[in-house]
Amino acid sequence: MIKFLDLHQINQSYEKDFKDKFDQFLKSGYYILGSEVTAFETNFASYCHAQHCVGVANGLDALTLIFKAYIQLGKLNEGDAVVVPANTYIASIISILNAGLKPVLVEPDPLTFNISPTAFKSIITKDVKAVLVVHLYGQLADMDAINTIANQHHLLVVEDAAQGHGAVNTVGTKAGNLGDAAAFSFYPSKNLGALGDAGAVTTNDSALATKIKSLRNYGSHKKYVNSIIGVNSRLDELQAAFLNLKLPHLDKENSLRRSIAHRYLESIKNPKVSLPYYSGKSDHVFHLFVVLVDNREEFINFLKTNGIETMIHYPIAPHQQEALKAFKSVQLPVTEKIHKNAVSLPLNPVLTPEEVSTVIEVVNAF
Repeated sequence: MIKFLDLHQINQSYEKDFKDKFDQFLKSGYYILGSEVTAFETNFASYCHAQHCVGVANGLDALTLIFKAYIQLGKLNEGDAVVVPANTYIASIISILNAGLKPVLVEPDPLTFNISPTAFKSIITKDVKAVLVVHLYGQLADMDAINTIANQHHLLVVEDAAQGHGAVNTVGTKAGNLGDAAAFSFYPSKNLGALGDAGAVTTNDSALATKIKSLRNYGSHKKYVNSIIGVNSRLDELQAAFLNLKLPHLDKENSLRRSIAHRYLESIKNPKVSLPYYSGKSDHVFHLFVVLVDNREEFINFLKTNGIETMIHYPIAPHQQEALKAFKSVQLPVTEKIHKNAVSLPLNPVLTPEEVSTVIEVVNAF
């Protein structure tokens, strides 16, 4: 069986270094917000070409704390509207709600599945004060167009870069430095994955970074001195240590992902299978390789019978989830088609050339 994702195999080459790091961590006696978190914040900010990185507990908290910090800074007010792609993972929308803001769902570009600048522009009202841009599946959204529109309307631009680690635009600017602030998840399956939950915020806004550092730690800027109502959302010291080990290898692993994607795009020739758009550049890091198939269940079962595991990202559109029942009456045909037909094929740095060939052969035989 070709697994969709084998996390043990992906992390196997790091095991000795992980164990050494754990021994150092254990002997240090310093387990919360220690030197490893500080080092990762420095290293990841540098990697993203951003001035600041603040480590937090997970990607959802990273997004939520950005919005809460903007409210604390007076750049947003509770009840303000935030435009967000309708076809994102539900966490993007939850972060807006958790901050006391109002999500405004917008249809994606049918070609890229990312937020459509045209649709974004058409949905802006006086209540909209920000846009949350998702680099879905690892492909950068059209940030030039998004930023131009946002600047015209004086809107904040927040990146959900949870799937976009290392994606870079044509002038060399990376995900995490393409808006006012960005949120990252280091969930184990991400391109840069920890061995548990972990997240971070990157920004060039010093006031925002300072506010998020306070919010993540009970609203404290100094031990036992609490100036605002905060939460407990600190990047774990051990996970930061693991991320510090893996970060120097991220670009190489992203390159391997793109190489596999090139093979899929060049060699899968099945009219029943719609392949994803790819510019051929480094603006896509292929966290996922998502195809569209009308008869999805039949396709998934065919691949399973032939020894290939797949996943669905994501089977239910957010506005059709019970948790977001207030949005159930909204009509979003492009989003609904994507969620109805999407299938993710195996794509990760430890897939062998032979396994990639097998996936191609089986998909073409469907």
